[in-house]
Amino acid sequence: MNLLKCTIEDVQAAKKYDPAAPSCLMIYLTYPGVIALRRHRRAHKLYNKGFKNIARLISYRTRKITGIDIHPAAKIGHGVFIDHGMGLVIGETAVVGDGCILYHGVTLGANTFEKIDRHPKLGKNVIVYAGATLIGPIRIGDDSIIGAGSVVLKDAPPRSKLIGVPAHKNGSN
Repeated sequence: MNLLKCTIEDVQAAKKYDPAAPSCLMIYLTYPGVIALRRHRRAHKLYNKGFKNIARLISYRTRKITGIDIHPAAKIGHGVFIDHGMGLVIGETAVVGDGCILYHGVTLGANTFEKIDRHPKLGKNVIVYAGATLIGPIRIGDDSIIGAGSVVLKDAPPRSKLIGVPAHKNGSN
């Protein structure tokens, strides 16, 4: 998918999910999550073409500007909404599916320093509320919800609701 189409879908997601959202132009220019995703998509493209140092510089500068830290190798779908975003971390081998919503302070982190697949994979339309931490190469199924402050260490099937430390399943959507 091209960068412009992804950016348009990210702006539309912000407009859809944020009741305080101003015009699309203001979302594009001022929303840290939209800015971070736009810059990440450029960095990701460069990273995959072998320009890893330039991609890392873009990611570093994006973190300084937005407070959102996304490794340039991370795979992020379209129509993603990062609300507020400050302190959000997405690691190198993480995957964020289409239509996901991530709030501030979310971490998609690793449980090892080995050069292996070590970060979470989120399916489509997953909502991860503020301060949640997902660690390791776990898979979270489509349409799942991760409660605020939860610590998720294990896979979850589609339509799961996970809450607590450590997170446990709490019914289904």
